[in-house]
Amino acid sequence: MTVNSQQRKIKVIISGGGTGGHIFPAVAIANELKRVNSENEILFVGAEGRMEMEKVPAAGYNIVGLRIAGIQRKLDLKNLTLPFKVLGSVIKSRNIIRSFKPEAAVGVGGYASGPLLYAATMMRIPSLIQEQNSFAGVTNKILSKRVQKVCVAYEGMSIYFPADKIVLTGNPVRQDVVNIEGKKTEATKYFNLDPLKKTVLVIGGSLGARSINEAIKSGLGKFREQHIQLVWQTGKHFFFHAKETAGEFEADGIRVHDFISRMDLAYSCADVVVSRAGASSVSELELVAKPCILVPSPNVAEDHQTKNAMALVTKNAAILVRDPEAGGMLVDAAMSLVSDVEKQNLLSQNISKLALRNSAAKIVDEIYKMIERK
Repeated sequence: MTVNSQQRKIKVIISGGGTGGHIFPAVAIANELKRVNSENEILFVGAEGRMEMEKVPAAGYNIVGLRIAGIQRKLDLKNLTLPFKVLGSVIKSRNIIRSFKPEAAVGVGGYASGPLLYAATMMRIPSLIQEQNSFAGVTNKILSKRVQKVCVAYEGMSIYFPADKIVLTGNPVRQDVVNIEGKKTEATKYFNLDPLKKTVLVIGGSLGARSINEAIKSGLGKFREQHIQLVWQTGKHFFFHAKETAGEFEADGIRVHDFISRMDLAYSCADVVVSRAGASSVSELELVAKPCILVPSPNVAEDHQTKNAMALVTKNAAILVRDPEAGGMLVDAAMSLVSDVEKQNLLSQNISKLALRNSAAKIVDEIYKMIERK
């Protein structure tokens, strides 16, 4: 591809959301499109009432909402209305496309991604899926037969998608988050930590993680006994409960946050990270090369977080603690890893080897290639 063609002004629709794991890659792709050409026009399509309707405008982009939801796993009358919501969302997506006139459409997963990409491919708009996980969901499997490209973060995805459409790009991440070089001093000041003590960072994802939070709450005394500091992102639902419990441990370096906006500083000060195994979190951990303990969420489709975690564990690049075992094992596993510098170094080296860099730029390159081929 020539530099001039890459810099040509284009219009792109990006659809999906629901969690930070879908939204942050979408915003990273949009940011790269703007970096390539500041005049590029981008419109997001999300699901009404979901996180993207707040986070995307905060990132500086316009978004339109669809009245769409997922299938309820338990027997629920809401499932009866789903076909009507899907049909209505496809019709609205067609109207959005007619109005915006995009040259390409990108789906990042989440409720809105399906109807929008279905409508876009029906209208012969060059379309691309960005699959974050090591296990593909049903919607993306179906859409992969209609789109031109499928950008993936893991090898071996041809068992889910047509092999000739797959491009190994990795997951786009927030560059400001993974840029941690030389920030340790700033980080310890930001979190009011002792630079001479070891620190564990606990992140349960943008919405928090109850099993992780309960395990950490029960084990705060062990952090005090071992003189290990804790930066703990609880999510908003557990925050006040955690804050109340952790009050007596504040002098011991226990820091509780409902949400950490400066994740670059959080990663920078961490000796060990405890995390869910969402695709974005795993990609960030690979890029910052931090020794980590992964606790996959059991509350996700097809148990894909366990599959994400095992892709690292089988390469000795992370430690796995299963969600039901977190209460009895997680804090002890963290204490053990903090005290084992040799194990930390091994995990750090191995996880770094799995990192795929410049993912957003690779995806934007594929978007331009699709448009050129039309």
